[in-house]
Amino acid sequence: MKIISKIAAAGLGLVFAGTSVFAQSLADAKKAIDAEQFQKAKSMLKNLVTTQSTKDENYFYLGWVYIKQDYPDSAKTVFQKGLNVNANSALNHVGLGIVARLDKDKAGAAAQFAQATTLAGKDSKPYVYMGKGYLLPDANGKVAPADATAALDILNKGNVASATKSKDKNATPQSNDPELFITMGEADRVLLKSNDAYTNLSTALTLDPKSAAADVGLGVLWKYADNFEDAEKQFQAALAIDPNYGPAYREWAETDLRWAQSNPSVASAKVKEAAEQYKKYISLTDYSPESQMRYADFLINAGDFKTLQQVAGDIAKNANANLRAYRYELYAAVENKDYPSAITAGNTWLTKADPKRIIPRDYLYMGRAQIGAGQDSLGVQSLQKALQLDSSFVDVYLDIAKADFAKKKYKEAGDAYEAYGAKSRNAKLSDHFYAGFSYYFGFTVEDAKGIKDPKAPRTDSALLVKADSAFSYVIQKAGANAPADGYLYRARIADLREADRNNIKGFAKPYYEKFIEVALAKTTQDDRTKTNLVEAYDYLGTYAELKEKDEAKAADYFGKARDLNPTDRQALDYFKRKGGGKSK
Repeated sequence: MKIISKIAAAGLGLVFAGTSVFAQSLADAKKAIDAEQFQKAKSMLKNLVTTQSTKDENYFYLGWVYIKQDYPDSAKTVFQKGLNVNANSALNHVGLGIVARLDKDKAGAAAQFAQATTLAGKDSKPYVYMGKGYLLPDANGKVAPADATAALDILNKGNVASATKSKDKNATPQSNDPELFITMGEADRVLLKSNDAYTNLSTALTLDPKSAAADVGLGVLWKYADNFEDAEKQFQAALAIDPNYGPAYREWAETDLRWAQSNPSVASAKVKEAAEQYKKYISLTDYSPESQMRYADFLINAGDFKTLQQVAGDIAKNANANLRAYRYELYAAVENKDYPSAITAGNTWLTKADPKRIIPRDYLYMGRAQIGAGQDSLGVQSLQKALQLDSSFVDVYLDIAKADFAKKKYKEAGDAYEAYGAKSRNAKLSDHFYAGFSYYFGFTVEDAKGIKDPKAPRTDSALLVKADSAFSYVIQKAGANAPADGYLYRARIADLREADRNNIKGFAKPYYEKFIEVALAKTTQDDRTKTNLVEAYDYLGTYAELKEKDEAKAADYFGKARDLNPTDRQALDYFKRKGGGKSK
């Protein structure tokens, strides 16, 4: 169900009003940042760094806006200007540390954060923004548990450093900065420490009962617990404090979507409600490429790739657009099977974006686009680049396996399926089966058609061992639900192990017998199954005649083969030799 489409229809075509008069205080700029009105905040702060050029805080918050808008290079320049104004600015050292983290410069980030900690004294804000820096989501919209843990560690240090004595002599001293506790709550939530998150967010509300951000944080906590009613109450509480607090509407919209996805009985009503909430959110932010990017983020999370491709394409046409729009256009076009558009967008993103911004998923989608367009060799190269960027990105093996199999590069496909099955949590038994399937076909120099030809040239016999191991694994794990074909291919592999065709050992016999048992358990057999049953009956008939010297059993097997296929040559030859005998 493309539940986001109604939101798209409601959101597109809105008239977005800009703000022509901006307050000139840092407090108002910070309020605009909190409300995700980044263009408004940026205009205020650009004015402040001109009119109050000696205040290092102005530079930091301007740089922070650039971070939020995904312009780390611009942010770095501004943070450096802040340090030029005040070399002991803890906040601007924090800013440079955040940029270093985004550049994957761990040593640089650690050095800047250490310097900020030394300079911070009892000021909680450097600790708050170090925590926020660790909690910035990656390109996939995720925060790693290790980063959330690091955030929590530094925030706890900030709580101790900025602690003030309470009137209650028995109370533990703590910071009086609600933003610190809100950020701690976010880190706790990422780490699934729900009770701690609730405590920290509640503390923030105690310190500042008018904190809309704290109420929204509690609502998000309830959202991920699937307690949708209480989540809505918290968003309503936030809006009672500030009716123009956009993040409350955004989170409310996303909560309604989650609610709709989990409960079909209310889906229609919740989708409509989500559309209204998201419409309000957009109307309260500034209509800019960055605002549209947030809309694109929403669409990709909701899986509406049709609308996403349209929105990303529109953003990319803007001369000042964030290049990330091409990433989204690539992803959406692949999901929509518009491979030419995907390749065009992907080439733009991969060649023009800072290499440090490229992630494995970019090459995964580029590879899928190229394979979808028939450029299989280039596609596999792109998929392999994804693995080069991150060896833990193991799901790419499945795409490589499918591409190699389609090109009849069976050994390579088998290796990729095997790696996927061994390393990915998403691997299914069917993937292990295809590993065996690929290795089995790869055993001949020809292709699958040559496998039954005893004169077909053979390659590495170890491929048969790998194939048999894969089919054995599938049968073992599937138990009573094991596929008949698993036994069929184990039978064929066992038969290939026969060194003397004139003195067979019957290695394949138990597998063909089990194949017949499982295949006949089906209510009906399709033509393919019938063909394979004929193969099994012919083998067992031959074994009964030549090895067991049991003519009655041989006649029975060949008779069953002939019943399924009256033109079966082996059965007809047998009965011709035996004078036209019939099956029982």
